[in-house]
Amino acid sequence: MPKAMPRVLGAATAAYSVAIMVRPVLLAKPCGLTHADDTVPAATALLIRAIGARDAAIGTAMILAPDSSSLKTATACRVAADLSDAALFGTALTGWSRRLKVAGFAVAWAALCAAAAARD
Repeated sequence: MPKAMPRVLGAATAAYSVAIMVRPVLLAKPCGLTHADDTVPAATALLIRAIGARDAAIGTAMILAPDSSSLKTATACRVAADLSDAALFGTALTGWSRRLKVAGFAVAWAALCAAAAARD
């Protein structure tokens, strides 16, 4: 049986992903993508929900992977998604501190998932 840590990270990924699908402000606000009153523009909410759906699918794949090889593949998808998010958010968001915070979180999550997969 594959080790539990990648599955735990998959569950955390899926939970956060569902949360941002329900409440896009959870991602929009740290990214500086809200209006002054913290409402989220409709187009921004749509894209955040798409990111959430992608990540919920990956997280679920990490949870349900039937074997070690499948789990490593799902986790590699998680790492790739986080690194691409880091590159995009790290270059496109306004404000250096915001870019650093959001991209840094994505890189940290990618590193945690990669380390968990490597231990398996």
